[in-house]
Amino acid sequence: MAISCLALPVFGRPTRRARFSSASVDSGVSEKSIRLSGIGLALPAACLARTDDANRFDDCLAAKLRPGNVHSAEGWEELLLPEVERQQQMGKEVAFRGDAAFARPEVYEALEERGVKYAIRIPANDSLERDIVELLPRPVGRPSHKPLVEYKGFLYQAASWKTARRVVAKVEHHAGELFPRVGFIATNLTLPSRAVVRFYNKRGTSEQWIKEGKQAVKMTRLSCHRFRSNEVRLWLTVIAYNLGNLWRRLVLPRRIGNWSLTSLQQRLVKTGSRLVKHARYYWLLLAESHLTRRLFGAMVRRIELLPLPAG
Repeated sequence: MAISCLALPVFGRPTRRARFSSASVDSGVSEKSIRLSGIGLALPAACLARTDDANRFDDCLAAKLRPGNVHSAEGWEELLLPEVERQQQMGKEVAFRGDAAFARPEVYEALEERGVKYAIRIPANDSLERDIVELLPRPVGRPSHKPLVEYKGFLYQAASWKTARRVVAKVEHHAGELFPRVGFIATNLTLPSRAVVRFYNKRGTSEQWIKEGKQAVKMTRLSCHRFRSNEVRLWLTVIAYNLGNLWRRLVLPRRIGNWSLTSLQQRLVKTGSRLVKHARYYWLLLAESHLTRRLFGAMVRRIELLPLPAG
């Protein structure tokens, strides 16, 4: 079976100044041959080339279970395009980044029609390598211990493309390696080539969100015999993941605000307790390890300060 996830990281409390959304798409293979494709959407009040490190929490907006014998990008339009349109209706500019599984002409065309900036990795081929042939030979002289990195941007049109598009190449020469490491990114960004690569590399953040969901709430533990049962189980894990993020974002004190959901489970949730009944009241006795009286009181006070929902 395969999973498609759509995640929205909420950087602190959302403000009206957040006018930019960047979408990151990743596809890979998890344990037990379960493919996991993640689409992470960010709302940083920053430019394309910079991410605010203090803003690091994401909520899952949608999840879809699909058969494991289909392409990694199968059903991408059902998850991505509605969210892109929703963000644009909110007045935000959307940018998109994805790995080579999403290097499809229909993806490029759909994003270009909606005015979305994108950076998508494309597989290497002979035609692309001919355009950067001057960057492939190893530089003359003793190699440096630090990698030698070079960039080049050029126009390229594949046989299945209706028009030529900008491609950014990154070539890395590492000490002790005979051949360079080469990567190509198709993009419609107007940034310098190095900034485009830096923007694309932030796709790794969505991989960490997927990893956290797999470890904390066991998103990929789908062991039921029926497809529908596994789909419901996936949705339940998504709800649990979002509740954990809500707790971490709104309730936790600042000194433990950077804990992962796994750490919160093991240190705060799985705490030994004892309920003592008296004639008129109950006493809940909690074991003090990581969950101290001071920490528990701070979380309760933060909950009391939360505004009540309208209506």
